[in-house]
Amino acid sequence: MIELMLLGVIVGIVSGFFGIGGGTILVPLLLLLGYDTKIAIGITVVQMVFSSVFGSYLNNKKGTLDVAMITTIGIGGFIGALLSGNIASSLNDETLEMIFLGFAFFALLRLFFKTKEEKTQREVSKPLLFITGLLLGAISMTIGVGGSIVLVPILVGFLNVPLKKAISAGLFFVVFSSIAGFISHARLGHIDYESGVIIGIASLVGVYFGIYLKDKVNAILQRRLLVGFYFLVVMYLVQRIFV
Repeated sequence: MIELMLLGVIVGIVSGFFGIGGGTILVPLLLLLGYDTKIAIGITVVQMVFSSVFGSYLNNKKGTLDVAMITTIGIGGFIGALLSGNIASSLNDETLEMIFLGFAFFALLRLFFKTKEEKTQREVSKPLLFITGLLLGAISMTIGVGGSIVLVPILVGFLNVPLKKAISAGLFFVVFSSIAGFISHARLGHIDYESGVIIGIASLVGVYFGIYLKDKVNAILQRRLLVGFYFLVVMYLVQRIFV
């Protein structure tokens, strides 16, 4: 239980600071502890429900959350994530890990090559935002990440959304995708409820401090830390899969 609580706090800090659901770090750590891939994904989905709801509440109180923009993407993500359990059941562990690696690598490249933020945010049609959410929800919850690992780079790199605003939006998207993912994975027996709830409750403490730190550091340092974080995840997965 102590190990799981520590995991929860660490994952919560990462989730709040980087605006991700936590699966990017929690799934690899659970695999390292010996959990089966599908069970690790299920536990992570439970944790993401806790961290994303609490984190989005805090971000909204601080005025950094654009609810209108992300709700359209979120509804698409919810519908897509309802399919995630069935998709995960049809794939073997190696394939799931390869998809996870692809997600992390894309996010790393998109942030690494985005050298500056534009001042003018682009307007995008609601149908396109909905389709983006649908695809992200279906694929990301299949591998136990909330989708913000890719959504944040998309918002910053393609829509010119300021990084701190994009991070808040990414965590809010996870509310939609994780709740739907929980429904889908629970129906197929992929969830260890006890471990998930312990990690989820402990992550609330970490989320509070992660969001506090996010609002204290400047955007340049935050981007560098985010790139470094994705790089470590990619290196771990490459070592796990290919070495």
